[in-house]
Amino acid sequence: MSRYRRLRVSGGTYFFTVVTYGRKPLFADADNRSLLRKAFDATRQRYPFETIAMCLPPDHLHAIWKLPEGDADFSGRWASIKSLFTRSYQGASRVGQGPPYPGASRMRKREAAVWERRFWEHLIRDEDDLRRHVDYIHYNPVRHGLVENGSAWPWSTYHRYIDEGLYQQGWGDAGDIVQDIGVGSE
Repeated sequence: MSRYRRLRVSGGTYFFTVVTYGRKPLFADADNRSLLRKAFDATRQRYPFETIAMCLPPDHLHAIWKLPEGDADFSGRWASIKSLFTRSYQGASRVGQGPPYPGASRMRKREAAVWERRFWEHLIRDEDDLRRHVDYIHYNPVRHGLVENGSAWPWSTYHRYIDEGLYQQGWGDAGDIVQDIGVGSE
């Protein structure tokens, strides 16, 4: 069994990639997006964090969080979000839309087949690193061919960045070059 080492910095800022099991496009469904928002809100209520940037394509999500000073427990927050979403998702009646049958390993560990077990994280090192990761998040729907420009994807903090003047109108149009940040398996 592999041992994953996570760099935990109190009050750190982190980039995350979290993927659905088998890349099932759960977030193409408005009800599932709502369940995820509720899981985020409930977790943030109990374990505060600031969302700097986020994007929700159909089968994964990217986020940048700033944790409170004195706190480095991003894993506990993701466990809470994934658990709350999974319970709500399994409780909703969706004929033919349920998660795939879990394998033997998941059954032994009492895990649902909704999320991939792990997530990818990266500690943001400086302002330039933050900018590159924020740009990556907002350009992700274009990169995946879901839309032609960032403004066309509604499930992203891209629009907040435009409203706050952090991006100019039209940022992320097809053809713009956004640096690849080398994100895990994404």
